[in-house]
Amino acid sequence: MKAIKIIPVLLFFILSSCGSSINVYSDFDRAIDYSQYKTYAFHKKSIDKVQISELDKKRILQAIDYELGKKGMTKSETPDLLVSIFTKEREEVDVNQYYNNWGYGWGYGWRGYGYGYPYYWGGYPYVSTSIEGTLFIDFIDTKKNELVWQGEGVGYLTQDRSKKEAVINEFVAKILMQYPPVPVKK
Repeated sequence: MKAIKIIPVLLFFILSSCGSSINVYSDFDRAIDYSQYKTYAFHKKSIDKVQISELDKKRILQAIDYELGKKGMTKSETPDLLVSIFTKEREEVDVNQYYNNWGYGWGYGWRGYGYGYPYYWGGYPYVSTSIEGTLFIDFIDTKKNELVWQGEGVGYLTQDRSKKEAVINEFVAKILMQYPPVPVKK
């Protein structure tokens, strides 16, 4: 009977581990009461400097609008917070050598120590690349003109246009799950 109750729990963990692997982090000023922030606007000067396509910028900003709207925040001409973004990417190249299990080797040794010189035939290199992207979302207090919260998401990007919007939405949603920060009680 216990095994039947454990199976759904195991299934949940297995399925949840199959999802995307976006790691999120946040940092914030612990002295601030975040409930005071009700309105926001995008910091146009800093967003214009972000070196990604205009279409991707638009996707990111729409996702931020959507997520902040779910939190009850509204866009304003006189905002409490300015929202800025920054991105960076890193290409990872993996080179592997695969063999077809052909070959021979010789060697000598004593008690587990020795020298050998194996030969292999039928090997071929396999090269794969992936792009790891980082999205930073910054909230700047307009009265103090200082950074009060920063969220960061790190994960693998896709060039597949049909999946790109979903990946961007997931990045933004996971980052903004960290906002507003929950103060740690002492």
